[in-house]
Amino acid sequence: MMARFDFIATYIMANRKNGAVYTGSASDLPARVGQHKQGVGSKFTTKYNCIKLVWYEQFEAMTEAVRREKQIKRWDRQWKIELIEADNPQWLDRSRELV
Repeated sequence: MMARFDFIATYIMANRKNGAVYTGSASDLPARVGQHKQGVGSKFTTKYNCIKLVWYEQFEAMTEAVRREKQIKRWDRQWKIELIEADNPQWLDRSRELV
């Protein structure tokens, strides 16, 4: 299936506040979050039940989103927590914003 490139983004999924976090990038964020919620997004998100979209950043090009994903994946866990909490201190599921 061809990527739609409708909503290019880097994102973080979590299972709960201060819980497991998963960083990824997608060309169609709503579809990708849907996969995670159905347990088919990745082995990590399925194993740790990371079904809450707690942070995302949109981009014009997939190359930018992948670059940002790789940058964030190198960060210490605390920096990722601070990134999430700067925008979403309650770690609410922001997937409803994607409609």
